[in-house]
Amino acid sequence: MLVFTDLSLRRGKKLLFKETSFSLPPGQKIGITGSNGVGKSSLFSLILDELEVDTGTFSMPPGWVIAHVAQHTPSGNSPALDYVLQGDKEFVALQQKIDHTTENKDGMALAELHSQMDIIDGYTAESRAATLMHGLGFKAEEIRLPIESFSGGWRMRLNLAQALMCRSDLLLLDEPTNHLDLDAVIWLQTWLNRYAGTLLLISHDREFLDSFITLIANIEHQRITLYTGHYSAFEKTRAEQLAQQQTAHVKQQKEIAHIESFVRRFGAKATKAKQAQSRVKALERMQLIAAAHVDSPFHFSFRQPEKLPERLFDSREVELGYDDTALLKNVGVHLHAGDRIGLIGPNGAGKSTLIKFLAGELKSLSGESWQAQYLKIGYFAQHQLEQLDAGQSALQHLHSLDKKSRESELRAYLGGFGFIGDRVEEPVAPFSGGEKARLVLALLIFQKPNLLLLDEPTNHLDLEMRHALSMALQDFSGAMVIVSHDRHLLKSVTDQLILVNHGKVEAFDGDLDDYANRLQAPSEKTGAKPVIENGLSKKETRRLEADKRKRLQPLKKSVDRLERKIGELNRQLETVAQQLADPELYIEKNTKKMTLLMQDKAYLAKDILGLEEQWMVAMDKYEREKRIEGGNKG
Repeated sequence: MLVFTDLSLRRGKKLLFKETSFSLPPGQKIGITGSNGVGKSSLFSLILDELEVDTGTFSMPPGWVIAHVAQHTPSGNSPALDYVLQGDKEFVALQQKIDHTTENKDGMALAELHSQMDIIDGYTAESRAATLMHGLGFKAEEIRLPIESFSGGWRMRLNLAQALMCRSDLLLLDEPTNHLDLDAVIWLQTWLNRYAGTLLLISHDREFLDSFITLIANIEHQRITLYTGHYSAFEKTRAEQLAQQQTAHVKQQKEIAHIESFVRRFGAKATKAKQAQSRVKALERMQLIAAAHVDSPFHFSFRQPEKLPERLFDSREVELGYDDTALLKNVGVHLHAGDRIGLIGPNGAGKSTLIKFLAGELKSLSGESWQAQYLKIGYFAQHQLEQLDAGQSALQHLHSLDKKSRESELRAYLGGFGFIGDRVEEPVAPFSGGEKARLVLALLIFQKPNLLLLDEPTNHLDLEMRHALSMALQDFSGAMVIVSHDRHLLKSVTDQLILVNHGKVEAFDGDLDDYANRLQAPSEKTGAKPVIENGLSKKETRRLEADKRKRLQPLKKSVDRLERKIGELNRQLETVAQQLADPELYIEKNTKKMTLLMQDKAYLAKDILGLEEQWMVAMDKYEREKRIEGGNKG
């Protein structure tokens, strides 16, 4: 258990926590929530012994292994797989001892070390690391590439994979989905659901928090308050509390006004002076109930486009790619006013390529395209954050778009995006990623587009800003095409999904839950047809194929059997997760039931992990034998 007693903590001059006490139980998956700057990341720094408390104490079980995502960007020529393997320190230390002992030819010591390696399941370490990398979007041919061959975002994925590789008792994750696409987010969600240790997660992704979180630790007013259940349950409970708090506040203000009126009327009269003085003391002792400031700091909406043609964009038989190499073929996109499209598909399949084409930043290799005369595009992509003029202020950026509007109007507009007071006049260079993203969105919306192209618009945005953006998008009258790993945003504002995969752009028949189920299902069974040499008769060909199937049948049955078991245990795990999401489970009388369910969840997660490793070994053997059989044709 993580125990915080009378904790006070500062970061610089800012007091983050004041004499707050709380405990985080082991085995729970805990979402850390609160507005930006309240101390979420500082809480992690305290746990990692990077910060010291001002007053109070913090303790956790001795010997606990903590895993967290390194913030530095890895570099060097070592293979990416080796870097991920370093997360399993026990395996790395044993492997080093084995290598050293092998050189010294100490047979007895070597046998003991191999026995220890077997006990920690070290011989599957490479397989587990490769599975993590694959789940996070790395292709099979990429896992042994040198670290320096990857971009910054992919190197951060390597840091995440290394953290997940650690045999940890406590896992700390701070916005782990920021550098992930939707497919990787869904995979990570499944992995974390099976994690048997204690998880502390900072995230602004509602769907992600709802999928496996069992406890919310909300930071507000220099205190941490715990709420049982997932994020949606917390939101509902918090809203009810705020409503009650507001009612109490209004009632108290009336009482204060009555007392102050009494003091003013009778304070000078000798016969009432004692009573008046008593009321003054009561007023001083009264603990003021703060007004419930539940309103978001962000208030904005999309301005009505000046022109809104019915048909905005068309393309037919278009090929898209780079350096004359087509990534997408036969692309036909037809955009009309009111279309609300979400692009889904694995990383690298071409979603951003398609967005760039629609934005006019990428020319097609072939095919035809047409756009309306009055088409006005609002394009948001992460690289635009770095294209802001670092020396200019938010006000100057906005003024460059409209030199006729009064400064007061521009300030009021920027205030809706959280830029108030002197902040609007400060250079954007030191702005956080979230502030830069808000400014780029503000500039985009100000220009009254009739076609929105948004490529991961929620990166760096907190929950309040994501909510405000979702509400504004719902009222947008033009067309929109969105790429986002934030499923709550996609569910809220899109009504059509387009799948970009295998070089194709096609309508997806289903919703995001269907897409998630498809990704979480075991790999599709492959049944490549054998290559038979020319000159063989049909009868001989059929005989060879039958013999091959017979030889491969035991391996195929083993793969199928493991897939069925994995599917069955996943269904059981989902049932347990749904039961654990019930807030009623966490009241005192249900403690025993909650404990048993937590144990069931841990056992199921462990069994699934073991079966998946067996499945990978069996699948590798099956595929290898298939290739051998293909090479022995005729």
